Amino acid sequence: MTYASIMVAVDPGAEARDRVRLAGHLADDFRARLIGVAAEEASYAVPPIGPVPASAYALAANSELILNDLKRAHAVFEEAAGTRSRVEWRSNLDFPLPFLIGQAAAADLVVVGRKPASGPLLCSVDPGDLVMHLGRPVLVVPPGLDHLDVRRVAVGWKNTREARRAVRDALPFLTRASRVVVVSIDDGESADDTADVVGFLQAHDIEATAIRTETGGSATSLALVDAAAEQAADLIVTGAYGHGRLREWVFGGVTRDLLAGAPVCCLMSH
Repeated sequence: MTYASIMVAVDPGAEARDRVRLAGHLADDFRARLIGVAAEEASYAVPPIGPVPASAYALAANSELILNDLKRAHAVFEEAAGTRSRVEWRSNLDFPLPFLIGQAAAADLVVVGRKPASGPLLCSVDPGDLVMHLGRPVLVVPPGLDHLDVRRVAVGWKNTREARRAVRDALPFLTRASRVVVVSIDDGESADDTADVVGFLQAHDIEATAIRTETGGSATSLALVDAAAEQAADLIVTGAYGHGRLREWVFGGVTRDLLAGAPVCCLMSH
Protein backbone atom coordinates (compact mmCIF):
# COMPACT_ATOMS: atom_id res chain seq x y z
CA MET A 1 0.00 0.00 0.00
CA THR A 2 1.08 3.56 -0.60
CA TYR A 3 -0.05 7.17 -0.63
CA ALA A 4 -0.35 8.27 -4.25
CA SER A 5 -1.46 11.82 -3.46
CA ILE A 6 -0.51 13.95 -0.44
CA MET A 7 -2.34 17.19 0.28
CA VAL A 8 -0.99 19.90 2.57
CA ALA A 9 -2.84 22.83 4.09
CA VAL A 10 -0.92 26.06 3.48
CA ASP A 11 -1.14 29.51 5.05
CA PRO A 12 1.11 32.59 4.98
CA GLY A 13 2.45 31.84 8.47
CA ALA A 14 6.03 30.95 9.32
CA GLU A 15 5.26 27.33 10.23
CA ALA A 16 3.67 26.52 6.86
CA ARG A 17 7.03 26.41 5.08
CA ASP A 18 8.30 23.59 7.31
CA ARG A 19 5.00 21.74 6.93
CA VAL A 20 5.19 21.88 3.13
CA ARG A 21 8.79 20.66 3.22
CA LEU A 22 7.75 17.72 5.37
CA ALA A 23 4.86 16.91 3.03
CA GLY A 24 7.22 17.21 0.07
CA HIS A 25 9.66 14.71 1.57
CA LEU A 26 6.78 12.30 2.16
CA ALA A 27 5.69 12.77 -1.45
CA ASP A 28 9.23 11.87 -2.53
CA ASP A 29 9.28 8.77 -0.29
CA PHE A 30 5.94 7.51 -1.61
CA ARG A 31 6.43 8.80 -5.18
CA ALA A 32 3.24 10.75 -4.72
CA ARG A 33 2.00 14.01 -6.15
CA LEU A 34 1.97 16.97 -3.78
CA ILE A 35 -1.09 19.24 -3.63
CA GLY A 36 -1.07 22.55 -1.78
CA VAL A 37 -4.40 23.98 -0.63
CA ALA A 38 -5.34 27.38 0.77
CA ALA A 39 -8.57 29.34 1.12
CA GLU A 40 -9.94 32.31 3.00
CA GLU A 41 -13.45 33.74 3.11
CA ALA A 42 -13.56 37.18 1.54
CA SER A 43 -15.81 38.96 4.02
CA TYR A 44 -14.11 37.95 7.26
CA ALA A 45 -12.75 41.41 8.12
CA VAL A 46 -14.77 44.22 6.55
CA PRO A 47 -18.57 43.86 6.83
CA PRO A 48 -20.72 45.89 4.41
CA ILE A 49 -21.47 49.34 5.83
CA GLY A 50 -23.28 52.39 4.57
CA PRO A 51 -24.88 52.70 1.13
CA VAL A 52 -24.60 49.90 -1.39
CA PRO A 53 -21.70 51.47 -3.35
CA ALA A 54 -19.64 51.75 -0.15
CA SER A 55 -20.48 48.18 0.77
CA ALA A 56 -19.47 46.96 -2.64
CA TYR A 57 -16.21 48.91 -2.40
CA ALA A 58 -15.46 47.48 1.05
CA LEU A 59 -16.02 43.92 -0.13
CA ALA A 60 -13.93 44.49 -3.25
CA ALA A 61 -11.07 45.93 -1.20
CA ASN A 62 -11.32 43.07 1.27
CA SER A 63 -11.32 40.50 -1.52
CA GLU A 64 -8.12 42.05 -2.87
CA LEU A 65 -6.47 41.76 0.55
CA ILE A 66 -7.45 38.10 0.79
CA LEU A 67 -6.20 37.41 -2.72
CA ASN A 68 -2.86 38.89 -1.67
CA ASP A 69 -2.81 36.56 1.33
CA LEU A 70 -3.53 33.60 -0.94
CA LYS A 71 -0.70 34.71 -3.23
CA ARG A 72 1.61 34.78 -0.22
CA ALA A 73 0.50 31.27 0.74
CA HIS A 74 1.12 30.14 -2.84
CA ALA A 75 4.61 31.64 -2.72
CA VAL A 76 5.33 29.76 0.51
CA PHE A 77 4.18 26.54 -1.13
CA GLU A 78 6.22 27.06 -4.30
CA GLU A 79 9.39 27.89 -2.38
CA ALA A 80 9.09 24.92 -0.01
CA ALA A 81 7.99 22.47 -2.73
CA GLY A 82 11.13 23.31 -4.70
CA THR A 83 11.67 21.80 -8.13
CA ARG A 84 9.42 18.78 -7.73
CA SER A 85 7.52 18.07 -10.94
CA ARG A 86 4.35 16.45 -9.60
CA VAL A 87 3.04 19.51 -7.78
CA GLU A 88 -0.38 21.15 -7.86
CA TRP A 89 -1.84 24.29 -6.24
CA ARG A 90 -5.50 24.84 -5.34
CA SER A 91 -6.90 27.99 -3.74
CA ASN A 92 -10.11 29.97 -3.61
CA LEU A 93 -12.07 32.68 -1.82
CA ASP A 94 -13.93 30.34 0.50
CA PHE A 95 -14.08 29.17 4.09
CA PRO A 96 -10.88 27.16 4.66
CA LEU A 97 -12.45 24.09 6.28
CA PRO A 98 -15.17 23.26 3.72
CA PHE A 99 -12.81 24.10 0.86
CA LEU A 100 -10.17 21.68 2.13
CA ILE A 101 -12.79 19.00 2.78
CA GLY A 102 -14.05 19.38 -0.78
CA GLN A 103 -10.56 19.13 -2.25
CA ALA A 104 -9.62 16.09 -0.15
CA ALA A 105 -11.35 13.72 -2.58
CA ALA A 106 -8.07 13.96 -4.52
CA ALA A 107 -5.87 12.96 -1.57
CA ASP A 108 -4.83 9.81 0.27
CA LEU A 109 -3.35 11.77 3.16
CA VAL A 110 -3.85 15.35 4.36
CA VAL A 111 -1.07 17.17 6.24
CA VAL A 112 -2.01 20.05 8.56
CA GLY A 113 -0.46 22.09 11.32
CA ARG A 114 -1.45 22.42 14.94
CA LYS A 115 -4.20 24.89 15.81
CA PRO A 116 -2.56 28.30 16.45
CA ALA A 117 -2.40 29.10 20.15
CA SER A 118 -2.84 32.84 19.52
CA GLY A 119 -6.17 32.53 17.68
CA PRO A 120 -7.26 32.04 14.07
CA LEU A 121 -4.62 32.38 11.39
CA LEU A 122 -5.34 33.34 7.81
CA CYS A 123 -6.16 30.27 5.71
CA SER A 124 -5.72 27.95 8.71
CA VAL A 125 -8.01 25.08 9.70
CA ASP A 126 -8.70 23.53 13.09
CA PRO A 127 -7.30 19.98 12.84
CA GLY A 128 -9.98 18.77 15.24
CA ASP A 129 -12.72 20.02 12.93
CA LEU A 130 -10.89 18.58 9.96
CA VAL A 131 -10.41 15.05 11.27
CA MET A 132 -14.08 14.88 12.24
CA HIS A 133 -15.36 15.63 8.74
CA LEU A 134 -12.62 14.78 6.26
CA GLY A 135 -12.99 11.05 5.70
CA ARG A 136 -9.23 10.83 5.12
CA PRO A 137 -6.30 10.25 7.49
CA VAL A 138 -4.92 13.51 8.88
CA LEU A 139 -1.24 13.95 9.72
CA VAL A 140 -0.89 16.70 12.33
CA VAL A 141 2.59 18.25 12.32
CA PRO A 142 3.96 20.06 15.40
CA PRO A 143 5.79 23.39 14.93
CA GLY A 144 9.41 23.38 13.82
CA LEU A 145 9.37 19.98 12.11
CA ASP A 146 10.26 19.85 8.42
CA HIS A 147 11.08 16.18 7.94
CA LEU A 148 9.55 12.88 9.02
CA ASP A 149 11.50 9.64 8.78
CA VAL A 150 9.06 7.03 10.01
CA ARG A 151 11.38 4.51 11.60
CA ARG A 152 9.47 3.76 14.79
CA VAL A 153 5.71 4.05 15.24
CA ALA A 154 3.58 3.93 18.38
CA VAL A 155 -0.03 2.87 17.78
CA GLY A 156 -2.34 4.09 20.53
CA TRP A 157 -4.76 1.18 20.66
CA LYS A 158 -8.32 0.93 21.89
CA ASN A 159 -10.58 -1.45 20.00
CA THR A 160 -12.85 1.19 18.50
CA ARG A 161 -13.96 1.97 14.97
CA GLU A 162 -11.72 5.03 14.91
CA ALA A 163 -8.61 3.15 16.03
CA ARG A 164 -9.20 0.30 13.59
CA ARG A 165 -9.56 2.80 10.78
CA ALA A 166 -6.42 4.68 11.84
CA VAL A 167 -4.35 1.48 11.74
CA ARG A 168 -5.66 0.69 8.28
CA ASP A 169 -5.05 4.26 7.06
CA ALA A 170 -1.49 4.21 8.43
CA LEU A 171 -0.42 0.98 6.68
CA PRO A 172 1.82 2.79 4.13
CA PHE A 173 3.80 4.22 7.07
CA LEU A 174 3.68 1.03 9.13
CA THR A 175 5.01 -1.16 6.33
CA ARG A 176 8.07 1.09 6.04
CA ALA A 177 8.78 1.34 9.76
CA SER A 178 11.55 -0.70 11.37
CA ARG A 179 9.58 -1.04 14.60
CA VAL A 180 5.86 -0.79 15.40
CA VAL A 181 4.64 -0.92 18.97
CA VAL A 182 0.96 -1.21 19.83
CA VAL A 183 0.38 0.65 23.08
CA SER A 184 -2.59 -0.31 25.24
CA ILE A 185 -3.31 2.10 28.09
CA ASP A 186 -4.80 0.76 31.30
CA ASP A 187 -6.81 3.74 32.52
CA GLY A 188 -8.53 1.96 35.40
CA GLU A 189 -10.82 0.02 33.14
CA SER A 190 -9.83 -3.18 31.37
CA ALA A 191 -7.13 -2.50 28.80
CA ASP A 192 -7.94 -3.66 25.29
CA ASP A 193 -6.55 -6.97 24.07
CA THR A 194 -3.92 -6.26 21.43
CA ALA A 195 -3.53 -9.79 20.03
CA ASP A 196 -5.83 -9.25 17.06
CA VAL A 197 -4.36 -5.95 15.93
CA VAL A 198 -0.80 -7.28 16.30
CA GLY A 199 -1.84 -10.32 14.27
CA PHE A 200 -3.41 -8.04 11.65
CA LEU A 201 -0.18 -6.08 11.30
CA GLN A 202 1.95 -9.22 11.16
CA ALA A 203 -0.28 -10.54 8.37
CA HIS A 204 0.81 -7.45 6.44
CA ASP A 205 4.47 -8.38 7.07
CA ILE A 206 4.83 -5.68 9.71
CA GLU A 207 7.00 -6.54 12.71
CA ALA A 208 4.69 -5.44 15.50
CA THR A 209 4.81 -5.95 19.24
CA ALA A 210 2.53 -4.85 22.05
CA ILE A 211 3.06 -3.17 25.39
CA ARG A 212 0.60 -2.34 28.12
CA THR A 213 1.10 0.69 30.30
CA GLU A 214 -0.80 2.31 33.14
CA THR A 215 -1.68 5.97 33.42
CA GLY A 216 -0.26 6.21 36.93
CA GLY A 217 -2.68 9.01 37.74
CA SER A 218 -1.77 11.06 34.68
CA ALA A 219 -3.89 11.66 31.60
CA THR A 220 -4.18 8.85 29.07
CA SER A 221 -2.69 11.13 26.42
CA LEU A 222 0.40 11.77 28.56
CA ALA A 223 0.82 8.04 29.17
CA LEU A 224 0.67 7.45 25.41
CA VAL A 225 3.20 10.21 24.69
CA ASP A 226 5.51 8.86 27.40
CA ALA A 227 5.26 5.35 25.97
CA ALA A 228 5.99 6.69 22.49
CA ALA A 229 9.02 8.56 23.82
CA GLU A 230 10.32 5.41 25.53
CA GLN A 231 10.11 3.61 22.19
CA ALA A 232 11.81 6.55 20.39
CA ALA A 233 8.76 6.76 18.14
CA ASP A 234 8.64 9.55 15.57
CA LEU A 235 4.96 8.97 14.75
CA ILE A 236 1.87 8.27 16.84
CA VAL A 237 -1.10 6.58 15.16
CA THR A 238 -4.46 6.77 16.89
CA GLY A 239 -8.17 7.02 16.34
CA ALA A 240 -9.71 10.45 16.90
CA TYR A 241 -12.68 11.34 19.09
CA GLY A 242 -13.72 7.81 19.94
CA HIS A 243 -15.91 9.18 22.72
CA GLY A 244 -17.33 12.03 20.65
CA ARG A 245 -15.96 15.53 20.37
CA LEU A 246 -18.50 17.15 22.69
CA ARG A 247 -17.56 14.83 25.53
CA GLU A 248 -13.87 15.57 24.99
CA TRP A 249 -14.56 19.31 24.92
CA VAL A 250 -16.38 19.09 28.28
CA PHE A 251 -14.29 16.49 30.10
CA GLY A 252 -11.02 16.44 28.20
CA GLY A 253 -9.70 13.58 26.15
CA VAL A 254 -6.81 11.97 24.32
CA THR A 255 -7.49 13.52 20.90
CA ARG A 256 -7.79 17.04 22.23
CA ASP A 257 -4.58 16.75 24.24
CA LEU A 258 -2.59 15.24 21.36
CA LEU A 259 -3.78 17.92 18.95
CA ALA A 260 -2.76 20.61 21.42
CA GLY A 261 0.67 19.41 22.41
CA ALA A 262 2.02 16.14 21.02
CA PRO A 263 5.77 16.55 20.44
CA VAL A 264 5.77 14.25 17.39
CA CYS A 265 3.57 13.89 14.32
CA CYS A 266 0.22 12.22 14.87
CA LEU A 267 -1.74 10.36 12.23
CA MET A 268 -5.42 10.39 13.15
CA SER A 269 -8.60 8.99 11.61
CA HIS A 270 -12.22 9.27 12.66
